[in-house]
Amino acid sequence: MDVTAVIWDWNGTLLDDVAFSAALLNRQLTRHGCAPLEGGLAAYRRVFRFPIEEYYRDAGFDLARTPYGQLAEEYMAIYEPESRDCPLQPHARAALEGLRDAGLTQVVLSASEEKLLLRQLAHYGLAEGMFAQVLGLSDILGRSKAEMGRAWMEQSHVDPACAVMVGDSVHDWEVARAMGT
Repeated sequence: MDVTAVIWDWNGTLLDDVAFSAALLNRQLTRHGCAPLEGGLAAYRRVFRFPIEEYYRDAGFDLARTPYGQLAEEYMAIYEPESRDCPLQPHARAALEGLRDAGLTQVVLSASEEKLLLRQLAHYGLAEGMFAQVLGLSDILGRSKAEMGRAWMEQSHVDPACAVMVGDSVHDWEVARAMGT
């Protein structure tokens, strides 16, 4: 079967924000008296996972001392304005435009909070005419996006065998499996 739909992850996949996110995590760990992750992006990738609350615990935060919700708010207060300096991945725009011009349905499926996601897409000039749907979470807590992906597959009537999920994390693979893509 031919591919008719591409479901994109945003952070790390289209937006090149992984190094920034790793550095921000270390800033936050240090601010809370925790040891920063050593080993650069490799160390960050080893601990990164969903739900984000578990990743924070694995990174070294004492969630009994500082609740995860507070840490998430602190992170987002810095992430949102400073992430505007992160570039799109090389060739991301060309790939998106090429797939759009070829008539494929494109969707963004992100664990980011939906309003932030929409602001970021607008900032990069991707809010209009690129995606059939933009799917983000209702809060900043970074839980799984698998259920949202399954719901979209059901309501879209896209044959999962004709859809491809493009992402950069183990969670994206888990979501693709959950959607049957």
